[in-house]
Amino acid sequence: MGRRTLVVTALAVMALAGCSGADNSSAGGSADMPARAVAPAPAQGNSTPGAKEAAPDQAQSQPAGTAAADRQMVRTADVSLRGEDVEAVLAKVKELAQRENGFVSLENSSSSTGSVTLRVPADRMDVLLKGIGEIDGTTLVSRSVKSEDVTEQVVDVESRLATQRASVDRVRALLDRAATTSEITDIEGELTRRQSELESLQRRHDSLKGQVALSTISVTIRKESAAAQAEEEMGFLGALASGWSALVKAFRVIVVVIGAVLPFAVVLGLLFAVFWTLRKRRRPVTGGGAAVQAAGDVEQAER
Repeated sequence: MGRRTLVVTALAVMALAGCSGADNSSAGGSADMPARAVAPAPAQGNSTPGAKEAAPDQAQSQPAGTAAADRQMVRTADVSLRGEDVEAVLAKVKELAQRENGFVSLENSSSSTGSVTLRVPADRMDVLLKGIGEIDGTTLVSRSVKSEDVTEQVVDVESRLATQRASVDRVRALLDRAATTSEITDIEGELTRRQSELESLQRRHDSLKGQVALSTISVTIRKESAAAQAEEEMGFLGALASGWSALVKAFRVIVVVIGAVLPFAVVLGLLFAVFWTLRKRRRPVTGGGAAVQAAGDVEQAER
């Protein structure tokens, strides 16, 4: 029982050490990188005075260049083309991608439109974009390029990977020294959990590195006549949408006005109903009195 308690305690201490190790390795890695980048190269014994004076400037410019070269960038691009023959343009785009060691990851096409998603090595992306924009018989409608810096994410995942690998190795070493069945069961459960975390980090790392290594280009091709027709339809649909929007706004205004007037209308209606009821009740009495008075006047006249 005491030995099992010691094993569980050791696992808990190792878990805490792994967490603190990840933080320390991240901080240490980020702290050491600038120090290595800033450290200037030793001066040569036979260097001239002019070279010694220029050395500080070179040492200052070196870290910036090194940092820029080490950045991990994910680049994507969207290109829109117009052409008479959609299938021919698609074939030419795929040919250009293969020429730059790229490949097609997704493709859709019809008689009037087509689209293709390309994956190409990051250092060949600009060349491929230039070639796509210069395809004969096409018009470049639009082109946009986006870049995302994932350097911090890559560094963080790599640091956590190193820490997690060391943690898994420690648990395996502890498993080799386990003597009882209960110890083996506890350590194997902890080892399974840490291996699962390690595999998850590895997949995340592979995904980031894959996005950095291969840029994504999405190309859309629309037939010239179909594009013109689409613009005309968009003009009609735009006018229809504007009219519908105006109608909805007018209806909303009417509803608001009705809601504001309704309380007053209810009160006025009740007052009018009371007044009308009282008036109807008084009208027969007034008419009978007038008739009696008229009859009395006639009798007096006859006398």
